[in-house]
Amino acid sequence: MITLLDPVSYRSTPWKNGRGTTVDIAYSGESWRFGRTPIVEPGPFSDYTGYDRLQVLVAGSGLVLQTPSGEIDVRQPFRPVRFAGETPIVSRLEAGPVEVVNLIGARADVAIDMAVLDEGHTLNLPPGIHIAYNPRGDVLVAVQGSERPIGPDYSLRLELTGPLRLTGLSGCLLVASILPAP
Repeated sequence: MITLLDPVSYRSTPWKNGRGTTVDIAYSGESWRFGRTPIVEPGPFSDYTGYDRLQVLVAGSGLVLQTPSGEIDVRQPFRPVRFAGETPIVSRLEAGPVEVVNLIGARADVAIDMAVLDEGHTLNLPPGIHIAYNPRGDVLVAVQGSERPIGPDYSLRLELTGPLRLTGLSGCLLVASILPAP
């Protein structure tokens, strides 16, 4: 099943630490959530013990996540980074506010991944739930060869029982994958 997700249906959720708000694009109870978040000031990240997290910078530059064991470099847009939800993190903004896209999944329930789909590239998606999100500009993709436009801030939710081929024809998409835990 393929469903177009309209930004008017997204919900705003306060951060667990109370220091900001996330726009949830898609979610399933406490099992997983996918959303975009402005980070306007440096500070601690919320504790998500038992969860895996993926994050990608989509606007701005200069985001660094400081952990007890070193830095996680999120300075460059459209390069997903992965970290454990229980890792103590304090963000640092080197060039002002940024916006990120997050995928958070309960380790006991799901395995998560995120890929960037650019023009001329193809992703072969396995059975599971996939969210193809357009963070900016106009995008055209081919779903099993059938062309579909996706406007800025819109998403396609793909609930797959079999494999599916997704090809970028123009623009750039973030593709979040939520699969059953191994």
